[in-house]
Amino acid sequence: MKEDFINIYTDGACKGNPGPGGWGVVLEYKDHVKELSGSCPGVTNNQMELMAAIKGIEAIKRDIPINLYTDSQYLKKGMTEWIFAWKQNGWRNSQKKPIKNQDLWQILDGLGEKHTINWHWVKAHAGHPQNERADSLASEAAETLQKKL
Repeated sequence: MKEDFINIYTDGACKGNPGPGGWGVVLEYKDHVKELSGSCPGVTNNQMELMAAIKGIEAIKRDIPINLYTDSQYLKKGMTEWIFAWKQNGWRNSQKKPIKNQDLWQILDGLGEKHTINWHWVKAHAGHPQNERADSLASEAAETLQKKL
């Protein structure tokens, strides 16, 4: 029997930076798999990385531990290292300037208070099947939006 936790694999993509962006999520719980994706105009790749994590975590309705896998060091380090100082400094960086994407970081911080989340980094485009699928979902969402614009 598999352990009782949910795996979330996330990725973001952007056609231009900023430009039309997409996010992709693969959720796995025991033998169940669910895929999510979406897009936003005029965004950065980092914003889409954060949005993928937000949408993946928001999809979890039960109080169950989460393993979140990302190929974004920005996302992983932000949530496991930098966020503590940002919060202590009023959401400002070490140069006393407002941090970028503060609204998204604050959403993630709130979600982190509601869920037990273990953050993991995986190397991008290294053959990790779920990361590759999240990447495809994000890229497809960004490309679909780009064609509409």
